[in-house]
Amino acid sequence: MNQPFLKQARPATLTRLVVLIAIVAMLAASAFVPRATLAAAADAICPVSPVAKITWIPPRGTLEVMDDYPLWVAKKMGYFDKLGVDVTLQPAPTGGASTMSLLTEKQADVGYPSPGVLTSAIDAGIPVILGFEMIGGQVFDFAVRADSNIKSVKDLAGKTISMPAAGLETITNPILAEQGVDPATIKYVNAGNQWGQSVEQGQADAALAWEGLRAQWNSIGLKLKYLIGSEFSKDPSNGYAIRAADLKDDAAKKTLTCFFRGVAMGLEFARVNPQAAAQITYEQFPALKDQMTPDLALESLRQLGYLYNQSNKAGKGYGYSDEANWQSYLDRIAKLGQTKVGLKVADTVTNTFVKDANDFDKAKVAEDAKAFVLGDAWKTVKLQGPIE
Repeated sequence: MNQPFLKQARPATLTRLVVLIAIVAMLAASAFVPRATLAAAADAICPVSPVAKITWIPPRGTLEVMDDYPLWVAKKMGYFDKLGVDVTLQPAPTGGASTMSLLTEKQADVGYPSPGVLTSAIDAGIPVILGFEMIGGQVFDFAVRADSNIKSVKDLAGKTISMPAAGLETITNPILAEQGVDPATIKYVNAGNQWGQSVEQGQADAALAWEGLRAQWNSIGLKLKYLIGSEFSKDPSNGYAIRAADLKDDAAKKTLTCFFRGVAMGLEFARVNPQAAAQITYEQFPALKDQMTPDLALESLRQLGYLYNQSNKAGKGYGYSDEANWQSYLDRIAKLGQTKVGLKVADTVTNTFVKDANDFDKAKVAEDAKAFVLGDAWKTVKLQGPIE
């Protein structure tokens, strides 16, 4: 009875004990590993080496908007640099599905299509897929004159809607159908860059609009009121599209993961300090300073930021696509004849990048955001509504 335990133990018991001691020793040792060392060991993806180039395009013909603030933040704060991605932002022509061919022609690597443009491109045989959903809810609105008797989307039946370019009815038709309006009753007018003004001047009953743009139109004095899409529609909205083939290319996947992580870091920075994100974006372009004051610039950012933040607020992370919501949308556009064959979610969106894109040090990004020194013009600017 007084013999040491190890001498009494059976071989199997001894083996188990040795393994247990080894595990305990490993756990104890890991407690003393510096945080930075653990983070480096855990992250086998970023940074990309050698540095990889990414060209990002929005299909709106300009970068002089507040919409792209997570990209400008990630560039300004050096997040993309630390992740090993050299990011160029380049405007693409305003238009429909053909803009997505710029990806497959390798003139760009990431696009920013609406669901209508994305699905029309896929249906036309352009092999792209949504890799990072920016807006899980409805971003598109309708603008009408301030004195208009149009109170809801249903009132748009039989009316004239102005658009900034041809082919964008792929955006509005599903929204109208969702609300019980037959798109065949709508007359579309391509009014170019003056499509908002055409409503104010009585040349159209309504105009396609979106969050962020509302503040910009207010800033130039357009007297319009809005049917807010997120208040009546559950459809998905814009996201970052990639070449479908890149999902099968390990090097491309790594580069895109690091790019999307930078985007997520930019979004988190702005969530913590929206004024700082607004200042960073506003200072990119002299034209923005001519168009709007800091308070309107912040409101433009906030309108979009509220939608950008919804999937993260729901615990899904930045960039997450709701597959059930997407399938509902895909079924509706098939019934409209907007796609020749019924697209499936797997053909259209992927959540492949979401986990790794959100695997960043949120506390450090929050620290960066809180430490950012605001200029005098931004210190007193207040949010006009929620940011998440």
